[in-house]
Amino acid sequence: MWVLRAFWAEGEESLYYNHKIQRRTKPDNEIGPWSFLQFHIFYQTNLMQCFLFPFCFRSMNLIDFHLAQTMIFAIEEINNSSSLLPNISIGYRIYDSCGSTLSSMRAVMALMNGQERTVGKTCSGQSAVHAIIGASDSSSTIVMSRSTGAFQIPVISHFATCACLSNRKEFPSFFRTIPSDFYQSRALAQLVKYFGWTWVGAVRSDNAYGNNGMATFMEAAGLEGVCIEYSEAILWNNPREQIARVVEVISRASSKVVVAFLSQWEMDVLLEEALAQNLTGLQWVGSESWITIDRLATRRSSAVLSGTLGFTISKSKIPGLREFLLRVGPAQDPNNTLLREFWEITFSCRFSPQQEKESGPRQSQCSGSERLEEIINPFTDTSALRFSNNVYKAVYAVAHSIHDLLTCRYGEGQGGNRNCAHRDSIEPGQVLRYLRDLNFTMKSGERVYFDENGDPTAIYELVNWQRDQAGETVFVTVGNYNASLPKGDQFNELNDCVTNGFNTRPRSVCSDSCLPGYRQAEIKGMPVCCFSCIPCAAGEISNLTAKCTQCSLEYWSNGDKSRCVPKVVEFLSFDETMGILLAAISLVGACLTIVVSLVFFSFRETPIVKASNSELSFLLLFSLTLCFLCSLTFIGRPSEWSCMLRHTAFGITFALCMSCVLAKTIAVVIAFQATMPGNTVPQCSIPLQRISVFSCTLLQVVICVLWLALAPSVPVKNTAHATEKVILECDVGSAIGFWAVLGYIGFLALLCFVLAFLARKLPDNFSEAKFITFSMLIFCAVWITFIPAYVSSPGKFTVAVEIFAILASSFGLLFCIFGPKCYIILLKPEKNTKKHIMGKILRHGPRSQVFRGWRGERERDGRIRPQHIDYCSIDTGG
Repeated sequence: MWVLRAFWAEGEESLYYNHKIQRRTKPDNEIGPWSFLQFHIFYQTNLMQCFLFPFCFRSMNLIDFHLAQTMIFAIEEINNSSSLLPNISIGYRIYDSCGSTLSSMRAVMALMNGQERTVGKTCSGQSAVHAIIGASDSSSTIVMSRSTGAFQIPVISHFATCACLSNRKEFPSFFRTIPSDFYQSRALAQLVKYFGWTWVGAVRSDNAYGNNGMATFMEAAGLEGVCIEYSEAILWNNPREQIARVVEVISRASSKVVVAFLSQWEMDVLLEEALAQNLTGLQWVGSESWITIDRLATRRSSAVLSGTLGFTISKSKIPGLREFLLRVGPAQDPNNTLLREFWEITFSCRFSPQQEKESGPRQSQCSGSERLEEIINPFTDTSALRFSNNVYKAVYAVAHSIHDLLTCRYGEGQGGNRNCAHRDSIEPGQVLRYLRDLNFTMKSGERVYFDENGDPTAIYELVNWQRDQAGETVFVTVGNYNASLPKGDQFNELNDCVTNGFNTRPRSVCSDSCLPGYRQAEIKGMPVCCFSCIPCAAGEISNLTAKCTQCSLEYWSNGDKSRCVPKVVEFLSFDETMGILLAAISLVGACLTIVVSLVFFSFRETPIVKASNSELSFLLLFSLTLCFLCSLTFIGRPSEWSCMLRHTAFGITFALCMSCVLAKTIAVVIAFQATMPGNTVPQCSIPLQRISVFSCTLLQVVICVLWLALAPSVPVKNTAHATEKVILECDVGSAIGFWAVLGYIGFLALLCFVLAFLARKLPDNFSEAKFITFSMLIFCAVWITFIPAYVSSPGKFTVAVEIFAILASSFGLLFCIFGPKCYIILLKPEKNTKKHIMGKILRHGPRSQVFRGWRGERERDGRIRPQHIDYCSIDTGG
């Protein structure tokens, strides 16, 4: 603990009292800060003996002695400065806390009570404590800060990193020049995640530093998807059996990475046991407390710690410090036991003669003239002043605060929030208030300020333990971390990083990553990093993620389910077998119809063609040709025009076809009804036939026009019927319009069937009614079967069913109505005569009304008038 005081410096002298260094002038007027520091490492459990002037076995901590001298160097710089606190000097007192929180607590209480214990005496009176710098561990700092907070005495730590100290309600007077572990723990979590180490072990110091730091790390690691296999806690003074048990846990674990949130003292004892048990092959990730400690980075320890990674604070340079350190020695104060002890440890000599009965190797006599320039140890090393710079900044922070207070930097008088202080009446609370708004720049260009929690900006260097050409371990900076930057930019890329002592990166995972096309499934009772791999469902993919994601509607997973590919687009095309076959049948039907038309045209003067009502026959053949051809509009990629054309063309052509068949049927029936004696049924004239055909077709045209105007058929992509493909089809738009078209055709077909059925027993010469009956029977059967097949058929088969119904009904009409006539025309020409047709009529005459009608006509005027018979069924020219 270092306690600093500012006072008038008219005359000074330096006094060193064993483990307490004092610099005092005019005690009654002293104002300034104090400090606590560990000068010794103790290996006994009776810590009470280590208070201030301990008489226990120990070895000097050269690092903290180096930091104490850095503080003295900074104070002397300030005292010699003409711009900072001119005519005012800073005094200090340094206490050895011996690594004990009890020692730190007793020293603080003695300071606040005005009782200062020195070597051989106790000084009483009001203590002019203005700031405390220290301590070198979080636990002691927590104890001190809780005690001093109520008295508004600032505590500035150079080494206490516990995130708990950022709690302003609990520690209102605490500041630090080292970043909080809140940021370091998150940086360590990002580091292990960066290397893909999702399964790690953890070891921590069993104190405020280790417990709080590891708790923050585990929380941050969980957010990064990193799991902790084990978490062990140790202290440097634990029994060896407990340390050995922790090392055994590490060696038996399946994780290959160890995150060690330890102080240098705990790392010392853990390393010794790891070497004893030959614990090798692991990747160590360390905290700033030990990651740059030279005594740990030896050739002996490289078998365990080679390739270690960890964050530490940035390096810096302090001009003049090395020269100052090299001047430290017993010559400054021959009676100071601390300087004598330092000299004896540094040069392995003794000032007092070694007694014969003393054990151990014989040591030479110290002369006091040995040269520190020839020594390389933690005290003389100024190559990377990391924590020394924190002490340096802490001293300057106190000096700038007092300077601002005395000079009224913010221009606040008696009525302001801060009152300008007189040099003889500085209170710690005033220094505290100025520390909160402190903002100055060091000679090196570094800005020094504290946030609302008393923390500095968290900037770290990532250090990697590598071997140089001589085989020595060196600390190589391979990256940086800046917590003030936006997330994602805080951690930069690593350069020339060596892990586990090799260039190959170790793997430390509980379960290997799932292959593409698989997802992670948690194993009950295990951390989330331990999982099994389950294949993704159809239509889902996984690539670099642990979850399966559903492909969009128009995409589907590929074979290994690693990426989404466009779905197969299905429609009845001209390129596939079924499309080609249906198109060929359609064309064959159209060609046959044209051939029949040519046959009828070539034999148009023959009786059988004339008896078939040639005009209606040619119109029927034309409509059948269109029926065959309209099926082609159902094949191919659906478009807006093809969708509207296919259903309307189908509806109109079939309506025309049925109108022609209906007209022929009605003509036959009316013709024979008209030949009966006394019958007044109107004659079936050609204009009447044309009007009936036109009217029946026009009604279908009106239905189709209304359908297209209100809700036309449009192309759609059907993804609901089949998940693995996209079906391109024509949506009918209006179901009422679609079924109205079919219903109207069905109505005409049914009417034709009824009339043809009633006329089925007419003479053989007029047996066309029978053939119409058969054709309508086939037509109705096809379209009645079409309805359930159309509704239940999937995808392109729906279109195929519709085409099949069109072709089947068209062929039925063609073959049933025109087949027998073509047979007679082409194969039985002897029957295609007027005599043959009239002969059959006469043979049927006695049993038919036709004959009686024809005979009755002869009785009236004595002439035979066959035109009465072929009134509608046979052309009058016959």
